[in-house]
Amino acid sequence: MNRIQVLSEEVISKISAGEVVERPASVVKELVENSLDAGAKNIVIEIKNAGKKLIRVSDDGSGMSKEELPLALERYATSKISSLLDLKRINTLGFRGEALPSIAAVSKFILISRKENSNNGYRIYAESGKIKENYETGSPVGTTVEVKDLFYNTPARLKFLKTDSTEKEQIFNIIYDLALAYPETSFRLIDEEKEVLNCPGVDNPKSRIAQLFGYQILEYLFPFTETINFYKISGFLSYP
Repeated sequence: MNRIQVLSEEVISKISAGEVVERPASVVKELVENSLDAGAKNIVIEIKNAGKKLIRVSDDGSGMSKEELPLALERYATSKISSLLDLKRINTLGFRGEALPSIAAVSKFILISRKENSNNGYRIYAESGKIKENYETGSPVGTTVEVKDLFYNTPARLKFLKTDSTEKEQIFNIIYDLALAYPETSFRLIDEEKEVLNCPGVDNPKSRIAQLFGYQILEYLFPFTETINFYKISGFLSYP
């Protein structure tokens, strides 16, 4: 039997990435949730080869500064919590600071961002989680993340992925779920350079349902609201 030994940081990163990044849809979910946490009102998702060749998520959220960009690829670095007390009042979709470093560890990763009060944007390029380039660049306010060649350095993970049609379906389901939950946010999905979803922001959930599933479905739905202890649930149900 082999002796117990401490794993290298590179191996640890790739193992840890598996807990967050199971498939292309996992990447899309984490990136879009980051955009929503940043207050984005317009989010564009682009994919190629079912997300294996490219996933690009662009938003008009709050953006990151030059100093924050490299920190975004450090594990457990986050802007969403700073103390144990914060864990009791989390109001964001993500908070652990694991998503971006986990994604970067198993891809060729580009992060471009600009804050509203900054004249310039900044760009980072990383491979296998290691930063190769970091420089100033032109950029609109907000953040763009490009994930290229997902799992290129962990080929065994590629073998566990399903067919392209199945992986695409998983991505579409994630976008539909988030679009339903955030009707005020505009979502665009582009597959192989062809727009397959365009949902401008609306002021109520019913309008978003109509955008995604057609107006004819509305006559079969009724709203509900339920409060249990500290939890309030609202939504729509269909008649049997």
